[in-house]
Amino acid sequence: MTQLRPDLALIAAHVAPGSRVLDVGCGDGALMAALRDDRGCDARGLEIDGGNVAAAMARGLSVAQGDADVDLAGYPDASFDYAILSQTLQTARAPHVVLDELLRIGRRAFVSFPNFAHWRVRLSLLLGGRMPVTRLLPERWYDTPNIHHVTVDDFRAHVAERGLAVERAWFLRGDRQTGGGAANLLAEHAVFLLARNHHH
Repeated sequence: MTQLRPDLALIAAHVAPGSRVLDVGCGDGALMAALRDDRGCDARGLEIDGGNVAAAMARGLSVAQGDADVDLAGYPDASFDYAILSQTLQTARAPHVVLDELLRIGRRAFVSFPNFAHWRVRLSLLLGGRMPVTRLLPERWYDTPNIHHVTVDDFRAHVAERGLAVERAWFLRGDRQTGGGAANLLAEHAVFLLARNHHH
């Protein structure tokens, strides 16, 4: 068993066995391999980086090279039980469009992202006026792929505005879960399980 990143382990544990899954921005396929091997899922991936695509294919996974911002339009409605977007939301040019696409393609969507309102980020901005470089946010401001700095509260507000249902949410602090109460301040990472609202 490969040691999955904490947010991925959480997602893997909550995907129903035998589901059809689309992993958007699947990286080297670590999560897809776990879903296939441990949960008997039919996992497909979309990944922009050629090296990652090759690594995932070497694991015998079905991955297409493509960009979440443009290539999700090609997938048919409700073709997957789950669409997963882990740490890719903040790198998308139009995250709100990507979210809509996820919930069009999948019946449910898992979305995980680093919380830019975490206290360390706030402290770094407050004391030094600089974007922090931490274990979870290792790049400097100019070479980071994170072009949208989303916070837990921003995401909650956006989801409510779009009329999407939050089925569950988990908050990580380092590698451990933390409560949702002060998540905007304390969580370094958030994982949301979203579903379409049936009223739309």
